[in-house]
Amino acid sequence: QVQLVESGGGLVQAGGSLRLSCAASTRTFNNYVVGWFRQAPGKEREFVAGIGRSGESTNYADFVKGRFTISRDNAKNTVDLQMNSLKPEDTAIYYCAVRQYNQAAFRSWGQGTQVTVSS
Repeated sequence: QVQLVESGGGLVQAGGSLRLSCAASTRTFNNYVVGWFRQAPGKEREFVAGIGRSGESTNYADFVKGRFTISRDNAKNTVDLQMNSLKPEDTAIYYCAVRQYNQAAFRSWGQGTQVTVSS
């Protein structure tokens, strides 16, 4: 089981930016695909962005394309999510998760970090 710790959440006005970070405790971080997910009150958890093992492959949910950027530093075992042009509807708890490159399921999850965007 990989331990994941998110940081960087907070309160920001609409149009502002935040940078979330996810730190992983594993010696084989480059074997893992990393995803960011979010869950707003009363809603189901949804995928936000993902990044492949080397960082060259990324994908995004349509609702964040052009606003969010995911990146990783395998030397530091971290994955960041740069969030720009934030909207009130981006308010949620944001989680990072990892899956082995040869598996489909994200099995390790962080505790989450709250992002609140005021209008």
